[in-house]
Amino acid sequence: MPPNILVINPGSTSDDIGFYRGDTPVFEATVRYSPADLAPYEGKNVTEQLPLRKQTILNYLQNHQVALSEINAVIGRGGFIRSVEGGVYEVNDQMISDLETGRYGGIHACNLGGILAREIAKLAGCPSYITNPVVIDEMQPIARYSGMPGNPRISIFHALSQKRVAQLIAEKSGRTYEEVNCIVAHGGGGASVGAHRKGKVVDVSHGYEGDGIMTPQRSGAVPCTPLVKMCFSGKYTEEEIRLMLRGKGGLVAYTGTYDIKDLEEFIKTGKKSAGSLITCTQAQAKEALDAMIYRMAKEIGAMAVVLEGKVDFIALTGGQMHSKYIPHEIGRQVGWIAPIYVFPGSEEKDALRDGARRALENPSIVKHYS
Repeated sequence: MPPNILVINPGSTSDDIGFYRGDTPVFEATVRYSPADLAPYEGKNVTEQLPLRKQTILNYLQNHQVALSEINAVIGRGGFIRSVEGGVYEVNDQMISDLETGRYGGIHACNLGGILAREIAKLAGCPSYITNPVVIDEMQPIARYSGMPGNPRISIFHALSQKRVAQLIAEKSGRTYEEVNCIVAHGGGGASVGAHRKGKVVDVSHGYEGDGIMTPQRSGAVPCTPLVKMCFSGKYTEEEIRLMLRGKGGLVAYTGTYDIKDLEEFIKTGKKSAGSLITCTQAQAKEALDAMIYRMAKEIGAMAVVLEGKVDFIALTGGQMHSKYIPHEIGRQVGWIAPIYVFPGSEEKDALRDGARRALENPSIVKHYS
C-alpha cells in the first residue's frame, strides 16, 4: 500500500503544502503570505518565520482530520546546503545547522523546507527528507567564468521545479529527459532560467541574489560600478544593500508591491484593492511589469545560444505563470525559438512526493549529507 506523505514547499511569499494518503490527496494548498504578514520578519533570518509557517501546516492537518501518527514521511524543499548531486537526502543535524545558519550563503524561505520537515516528522515519529535542492550543480566549466577568477558564477536555481517540468514534457513527447535539449524558466518570488542538455542543467541564471533576472522582489543583475559606489558611499549598510538585491528589489522597488495579481488588476482598471501597497501610476506599473517579462525573455534567448539553437521546447513554470499576460508576452517574444509549454505554479509537490515514496520503498537510494 502506498505510504502517507506530507509535502512542504516554502517559497519567499507562500507555502505550497499537501498531504497524501497513498495515491489520494487529502489536501493540496498554496498558502500566500501578504506583505503585512511578513513585515515583522523583514531583515531577519528566515528561521524567525518558523513558528508562523509550522503552525499554518499543523492547522491544515488538524482541519483535514489528519493525525500526526498516520504520516509515514515528511519531505521538504531543499535549501542552501553545500553543492550536491541530485537525489533524496535524509535531514540530519549537519543539514539543519547549515540551513539555520546560512553557512553556504543563502538565508531564504526554501531553507525552511528541511527544517519544517524535521520539526513535524519529530512530532509524527517518522523520517524527514529533502530532494533535488536549489544547489544542484551540473554547470559546464565554461559557464562558470565571470571575468573575476575569485568570483565564479555558481549554480543556485529552482532545480526541483525545472527538472520535474522538463521530465514531464519529455515523457509526453515519448522521450526521456536525458534525450532532449530544453530551456526551463521558473518565475515566482524568485526566478531562474536553465539550459537543460541531455539531462543536465549546463548553464543557469542565478536564482537568488546574483547575476539573475528581475523578479517581484529581486533586482537580478545590476550595473556593477554604480553598485560598488553605493556600497562604499557610506549611505547604506550591507543589509540595506542586500535588501535592494533581494526583498526590496525588482517590481516592489518600482511599484511598491510584489503582488502581481494586484498589480495586473491596477494596470487593467486603475483601481487599487483594499490594503494595496501600489505607489506608482498605471503607466509606470505596466512598464515595470513589462521590464520584468523582458528580462526573462532575454535570458531564455541567451540559453538558446548555450544550446546552440538546438532547443526541443521551452517550459514556463512557477507562480508568475498563473497570470495570463506574463506567459503570453514571453511567448510572443521567444516563441520563434521552440514550442512553449506553460505549467502555472509548479510540479514541485509531485516531485517531492515521488522522492519520499522512492526513499521509503528503497532506503538504499537515500543519500547522507555531511
